[in-house]
Amino acid sequence: MKKTVIINALILSFLMVPDVAYAQTASGNVNQIVTFLKSIVGVLTTIGSVVAVIFFAIGGFSYMTSSGNPEALEKSKKTIIYSAVGLTIVLGAYMLTGIVTQLANSAFGSGGQ
Repeated sequence: MKKTVIINALILSFLMVPDVAYAQTASGNVNQIVTFLKSIVGVLTTIGSVVAVIFFAIGGFSYMTSSGNPEALEKSKKTIIYSAVGLTIVLGAYMLTGIVTQLANSAFGSGGQ
């Protein structure tokens, strides 16, 4: 029993001793990666915004041409509302990406080597 406690204590003490890590610095430029990701987010935001505007137009056109049909009127209202929600999500994601990028730049410095 005493022998098991001593062995367990030794194992735990060896697990708690930190190992030395020899880290390397990044060899590339981190700004290139940030620029690439910003351009991808910009393109996706543009595509999402264009799709939302198209659905706004479709919903508005179907709202105007519903001719008093309550089903078509309700469907066009939902299309307009859903496109507004989608546009809000896309623009919110774009703003959130900008905020996270600024926070990361201020926390880790403005770039690599």
